[in-house]
Amino acid sequence: MDDHNDGKRWDGRERRMIDRAGARAREAYARAHGHLMTKPPHLRWLYIVAGAALLMVALFAVWVALLFPLTPGIEDVKQARVARPTVVVSADGRQLASFEQGIQMKVPLSQISPHVVNALIATEDHRFYDHHGVDFTRIAGAFVANLKGDAQGGSTITQQLARNMFRDEIGRARNINRKLKELITAFKIENTYSKPEILEAYLNTVPFLYNTYGIEAAAHTYFNKPAAQLNETEAATLVGMLKGTAYYNPVTNPERSLARRNVVLGQMLKAGVFDEAKYRQLVKRPLRVHFARLAERTGKDDHFTAYVRRWLLDWADKNDADLQQDGLVVQTTLDYDLQQAALQAVQREAGALQAIADVDWAHSWPVNATSTQTYVDMRSGVNPFEYYWQSHGDLLETFIRESPEYRKAVDGGENPVAALKRLKADRDFMRQLKTAKSRLEAGFLAMDPATGEIKAWIGSRDFEREQYDHVVQAARQPGSTFKPIVYAAALEKGIAPEHPYLDAVTTIRFNDGTVWRPTDNSGTTGRQLTLRDGLVYSKNTITAQVVRDIGVAPVVKLAQDLGVRTSKLAQVPSIALGTSPVTLLEMVNAYSTIAAQGEYRKPVFVRRITDRNGQVIADFASQTPQRVLSQESAVTLIDMMRGVINRGTGTGIRYRFGITADVAGKTGTTQNNADAWFIMMHPNLVAGAWVGFNDNRVTMRSNYWGQGGHSAILLVGDFFKSALGSGKISADALFPGGHKPEPVIRHEEPPEEDMEEGGDMQQEGGPPADTPQPPDNEPPAPPQPDQPTEGGAVQPNDG
Repeated sequence: MDDHNDGKRWDGRERRMIDRAGARAREAYARAHGHLMTKPPHLRWLYIVAGAALLMVALFAVWVALLFPLTPGIEDVKQARVARPTVVVSADGRQLASFEQGIQMKVPLSQISPHVVNALIATEDHRFYDHHGVDFTRIAGAFVANLKGDAQGGSTITQQLARNMFRDEIGRARNINRKLKELITAFKIENTYSKPEILEAYLNTVPFLYNTYGIEAAAHTYFNKPAAQLNETEAATLVGMLKGTAYYNPVTNPERSLARRNVVLGQMLKAGVFDEAKYRQLVKRPLRVHFARLAERTGKDDHFTAYVRRWLLDWADKNDADLQQDGLVVQTTLDYDLQQAALQAVQREAGALQAIADVDWAHSWPVNATSTQTYVDMRSGVNPFEYYWQSHGDLLETFIRESPEYRKAVDGGENPVAALKRLKADRDFMRQLKTAKSRLEAGFLAMDPATGEIKAWIGSRDFEREQYDHVVQAARQPGSTFKPIVYAAALEKGIAPEHPYLDAVTTIRFNDGTVWRPTDNSGTTGRQLTLRDGLVYSKNTITAQVVRDIGVAPVVKLAQDLGVRTSKLAQVPSIALGTSPVTLLEMVNAYSTIAAQGEYRKPVFVRRITDRNGQVIADFASQTPQRVLSQESAVTLIDMMRGVINRGTGTGIRYRFGITADVAGKTGTTQNNADAWFIMMHPNLVAGAWVGFNDNRVTMRSNYWGQGGHSAILLVGDFFKSALGSGKISADALFPGGHKPEPVIRHEEPPEEDMEEGGDMQQEGGPPADTPQPPDNEPPAPPQPDQPTEGGAVQPNDG
């Protein structure tokens, strides 16, 4: 009861306090009003206006105070780096590429022509050295001019720099809120940087069209010279563009640009930069633009960083990141040393293979050497591909008709026959066409099977010359490198490695009515060979029987589970021999799954992304593996693929490169030597290579050098020799059940001529007429350990 009474007493006391406060307010208002009414009318209005002004100033001060913490702080300004790009680094922190703001060449103020600085200050901010970030005098003048209909801006150079440095924090909307944030940030910048530093920062970030940023890049783009060499008129032209880069573009709008340039020169005259006589001389000069658009790439890019760029652009869109401004650090999985080893291997070995193609197609007779050095020594004395173009005239004309130049001519109304004749007579055009078609290309990829991390990625022999990526973009027939997937499916179905199959050309009829009669280039023995030897010697005849026994669907399903997840696989029996195109990335991923004893991991090329302060904002390093192949089957398959290296078509790894590590792999070649593959597994690293021509109608002439076991194997062997020799991977690492082989004697020449498949699938009838056939009463002996062969009926070239 007492509490209730106390509550009532307090309620009454509060009401009395409120009443007294209200009474005092009314009394004060009455006194002020009475005092105001005693004044003359003109003073009365003066007091009202002054009071309103004071109230507005107070409200404005509150508004600024509220906005102040929403603008970049002093520490942010100190740490900010103008146009600080995102950088892409290797696993050990070495810079691979950067996301510059367009094409940007940062230079110190000392390397910028003083004419540029004079033109900029005279035109954009003539009181630059007098104000502290905001020119209130100019703002007032611009306000009056705008009221008169003469649109003017009042932003100082510092305010414009504030917009460049903190676009997200300040915002882009054209309203008073953004303008106040800009003013506050400009004050902070002036408190942090000196006037020369502000000028340098501004001139290095201002945009000049064509994805070009900064005065240095602009000077090269529009006048083909560095910013330090810009004269008065050139400087005035570029500074004049700042009012509207597109409207005053000297390339597309030269008359407007010239007029604007002269306005800038007039401002420089007014500022006392030069005298009247000099001014009259300068305004008479023509623009003299030497436009040359700069290359989009900095020259540091390669296929790997280009792939990372495309991925990062998508990631940045989804995560609201600015790759040009945020200063992110993208740590990739690439091993810098392994990447250099891969690059050297591709350049060295693919260059030797190019020499082989050049020499073999130079004249009507083939060289038939098995040493790359023989061809390299002959290369300078021949006219590359001369005989090829002489003997493939119809194909050359087809290439001409497929060219953009021919299509453009015909689409433009030129007679097709005349266009063909004209282009054939054009020496430069024909030289470029022949060079492009006869250039051998290659792709290389290395991956850590334990993590899925990409360690080396070479998309072509030269990124600057060929940006088409043969790792992830080119889908080519994998040939016999696909066969391990077939044999893995067989092991999963319970077929033992020693299960016998008849090595003979067999007509295979499927339930859907398909009739298949594949053959082998090496011929057939008519004897029983095991499942193991069917893979080791890459027998098409045995592989076809295996896919007959297990079906096509399980093979396709297992291929997708292992890592072939982008390319569409054809559900046909011939897929067992590698007729369905796939990418090198998919195949190396599949082999990595096998090397990881059946655990699939998606390829990882970025480990983590950190902000400019080193804080991790995205982490991609860890992933949960997916069991797609039983460990027992994987271990057995690895052991079968050891045989490819020790006694099958991959013995070049031993005798050419002297590699004695516990490795397993598979070679592959497609019809007419169009594609050569080799993929090899080491417990710590899986690497694969593809070699061929971009146009698969051009092929290696030599059946020997057209084989994956003689061409693509060179790239992988060269790489692994460097990786093992440098200790990047252990020479003592073993797969389950493995042991280190005995040392072998290295030599360039093979111990025996060895051939592999060409992926030919005969639908009906016997093997091709040019495939050697044994007498009916004397089948040839099965392959011997030092005579590796690989299945397939390769149609011999005319060499």
